[in-house]
Amino acid sequence: MLILKNVTAVQLYPAKVLEGVDIAIENDVIVEVGDVLTHRYPAAQWKEMHGRIVMPGMVCAHNHFYSGLSRGIMANIAPCPDFISTLKNLWWRLDRALDEESLYYSGLICAMEAVKSGCTAVIDHHASPSYIAGSLSTLRNAFLKIGLRGMTCFETTDRNDGIKELQAGVEENIRFAQLIDRAKHAKTEPYLVEAHIGAHAPFTVSNAGLEMLREATKATGRGLHIHAAEDRYDVSHSHHIYGKDLLARLAEYDLITDKTLVAHGLYLSAEDIALLNEQDAFLVHNARSNMNNHVGYNPHLTHIRHLALGTDGIGSDMFEEMKFAFFKHRDAGGPLWPDSFARALVNGNELLSRNFGAQFGRLEPGYKADLTICDYPAPTPLLADNIAGHIAFGLGSASVHSVMVNGVMVYEDRQFNFDCDLIYSQARKVAAEMWRRMDSLA
Repeated sequence: MLILKNVTAVQLYPAKVLEGVDIAIENDVIVEVGDVLTHRYPAAQWKEMHGRIVMPGMVCAHNHFYSGLSRGIMANIAPCPDFISTLKNLWWRLDRALDEESLYYSGLICAMEAVKSGCTAVIDHHASPSYIAGSLSTLRNAFLKIGLRGMTCFETTDRNDGIKELQAGVEENIRFAQLIDRAKHAKTEPYLVEAHIGAHAPFTVSNAGLEMLREATKATGRGLHIHAAEDRYDVSHSHHIYGKDLLARLAEYDLITDKTLVAHGLYLSAEDIALLNEQDAFLVHNARSNMNNHVGYNPHLTHIRHLALGTDGIGSDMFEEMKFAFFKHRDAGGPLWPDSFARALVNGNELLSRNFGAQFGRLEPGYKADLTICDYPAPTPLLADNIAGHIAFGLGSASVHSVMVNGVMVYEDRQFNFDCDLIYSQARKVAAEMWRRMDSLA
């Protein structure tokens, strides 16, 4: 047993602040939160926390770890006057340039930076059309190396090679889900990575692809992870080609369930939102990405039953993402306050609960010991009623001191237990080679 002694225990939802308490952890779960637990458990090891904030780990509910080597990209990118040209000129060239080595280092860099930002888990959505079979295992290896919890899936699409590409993407999703099932049964490694069944967006997945995805979700018991209505084009395409709203089309193939994760959703119809809510599915809001891609603002946030926050590949700093989500909402004239976005941030843990079959997101007995630990000398009283305001206007990723995942300190006193410089050095070389491959695909 390990006791974190003298902590400021903070929950964002239900909001709670307890000063000067201890947290007892047995293996990978919280056993007790209370006063002077070192007396109650005298044989336990303990770490003095000096009053630091200890909170349930933050989850980035939609990310793209394949984009980790795109920062400051020096490939020749044609002008991108709209969202579709951004996809074609930048992201769809980058994902085609990925190979096993560049994907692995991209995953390592993203996982390291997620942990340093205070994330205990990331829900990833992957694409590498030139390296499909085995790609999700490469990402899993990166998660396990760093000690980050997460989920991943392959972005099924027909945009490069039609039905053949659709089939290969679905097969990789199924193969990976089955690998996870075998690994869980064997219990030879920590159970840190789970699977979704992935698809790019409705406008690049034909009905034949949706049928394949239906069979994959049924065969594996996993849910769909897909972009939808990120841009108006997705909606227009669905109406023009299929005569249907986006989610109504997916629902015809049994793809909207309580394990479904829909990213963006800026232009969903009222009927689609009602369907999402009725099926208990999740929408993930990615405020900074929407701003960066100039696709507009999601006016439906107050109507979504299960709302979570993601970054869509712009790092994994969920403190910053919550701030942007709140400020952009206020700028758009929205009625929500920081506590609503704190709850959306916490909701990423509910996605983990549904997929890992365990409890996440609270400092209570029986919940997973996935914890974010911060140095934050609050300049004003820190209370349950104002903790969300402290995050919106103060507490940030620079305060992250340590991160625990599955009961293990994977990042302690702002240090990993491996050579980070070596990884960054190799990543720079691999990135330059990948950029050259991108130019050859122009």
